[in-house]
Amino acid sequence: MNKRPHIIIFNPDEMRADVMSHLGNQAIHTKHLDELASTDGVSFSRAYCQNPVCVPSRCSFFTGLYPHVRGHRTMQYLLHPGEETLFSELRKAGYYVWMNSRNDLLAGQYPGWMESHADEIFYGGKLKAPAGPVMGNLREDPQSKYYYSHFKGKLGVDENGKNYSKDDEIVDAAIQRIRNLPQDQPLCMFLGLTFPHVPYMVEDPYYSAVDRSRLKKRVPYAECTGKAKIIEKIRENVRMGDFTEEDWTELRAVYEGMCLKVDDQFGRLIQALKEAGIYDDCAIFFLSDHGDFAGDYDLPEKAQNSFEDCLTRVPLLVKPPKGIDFTPGISPALTELVDFYATAMDFAGVESSHTHFGHSLRRNLVEHDYQHRQFTISEGGRMPEEIHCDEYHASLKKDDTSDEYYPKKLAQSDPDAHAKGTMMRWDRYKYISRVNRKDELYDLQEDPRETTNLIDRPEHQEMLSKMRTELLYWLESTSDIVPFAYDARFNGRGMLSMIGSHLSPEQYAKCEKAIDQGKVFLDFAELFQYAMRPDQ
Repeated sequence: MNKRPHIIIFNPDEMRADVMSHLGNQAIHTKHLDELASTDGVSFSRAYCQNPVCVPSRCSFFTGLYPHVRGHRTMQYLLHPGEETLFSELRKAGYYVWMNSRNDLLAGQYPGWMESHADEIFYGGKLKAPAGPVMGNLREDPQSKYYYSHFKGKLGVDENGKNYSKDDEIVDAAIQRIRNLPQDQPLCMFLGLTFPHVPYMVEDPYYSAVDRSRLKKRVPYAECTGKAKIIEKIRENVRMGDFTEEDWTELRAVYEGMCLKVDDQFGRLIQALKEAGIYDDCAIFFLSDHGDFAGDYDLPEKAQNSFEDCLTRVPLLVKPPKGIDFTPGISPALTELVDFYATAMDFAGVESSHTHFGHSLRRNLVEHDYQHRQFTISEGGRMPEEIHCDEYHASLKKDDTSDEYYPKKLAQSDPDAHAKGTMMRWDRYKYISRVNRKDELYDLQEDPRETTNLIDRPEHQEMLSKMRTELLYWLESTSDIVPFAYDARFNGRGMLSMIGSHLSPEQYAKCEKAIDQGKVFLDFAELFQYAMRPDQ
């Protein structure tokens, strides 16, 4: 068997695809990501996450399953014992799995559950608190336009000119492990970072490296018609109406500065792999779990059932290990994050323990225009009786308006605004179906900023009908999976009662004793063969 490649997964939180300069951003230079795409890998320009918040998205792309298949659609329902992940499957195949503790994937109430997925978990957390924002606390005044903005601005630095964060600690710990590789085992390494998740804050040189004059034009809510109710409700609650265009520019610039720091951290990891002499042997994946409004539609952060490209279109870069053909560059193929799972398993040469819905991107690494999907899917929201986050219930009971997430939690308490929905993104059109029937349709060729809802336009009804039909077929084909495990239809006593008339009293007693002692029989044939076998 050929030597298995190392699997390296670099996973920032809340990073939009359009911040990368090789995909058109002119305000920053994502040097290391651009270099990977231009020389050593492929960047998928139309990759979509399966949910616009972190926990459901990660439960999806680490299993290859859509959020609805096993109910992983909320922030408070993570993977439970009995559910396999990329980590557990690679570990069983002989990989040494290293991860940091922030994975937003495995339910924390089960002792040993998280540990069963890794050989080594880096917790850290013993750092001295880094310098805070140079503008001080912008939330002192509850009436301030900054109060719910998540905006903190420029960060200070220490005596060494650094703002050393927990993300920096994670990257350095990963580099230390790379310098001291486990013997005779391929490495699976997962770095789950916090940046560029809110709050919006970053230090120099990243803060000053953003060319504010070249930022992409944002999408003001005033230009939109027919947007989701959740956007309307969060806008009402967040009270950022006094934000000037200059304020939005600064918020967006700080967000992009955070992405620039992520690119720098990724570059440090790449350099460590090269210095260790294993870079060529690595399959490297860079992907984010979802995006960020970053000022679009007059909003900060994200919403769990809003599906604009700024939230659902994410970076996905793949560097294959040596021996796998590829042509560096950018692939426009419609891609989903479940395809990450399938590709990693393919490169590792490991069979999945369950049915999944990912497609390996191996062919796309050579044929960039190969369309292995007709559409992509993202899901979100909830039914009226369901809970998305236990914290929003707790905060509302206490009426905790000091919580920076209060505007979103208040909006999510409205079941109509937080209605369960599914996005279907085709080459040209994006359709969003919601259980409250407040659907959306966008022509992304004519309206790439998703400002005009065409759901009621007569000229689009034929296309809408086609998409709705395809969505029904998709839901039917992915509604559940049958586990590979083989179950006995009866317990031992039940099977014995049904074949007992064909056994002698001695054979019956022998089988009865074996069953009482805990021996398991999967079917009648196995039990009958045991009964017929001469005693030793």
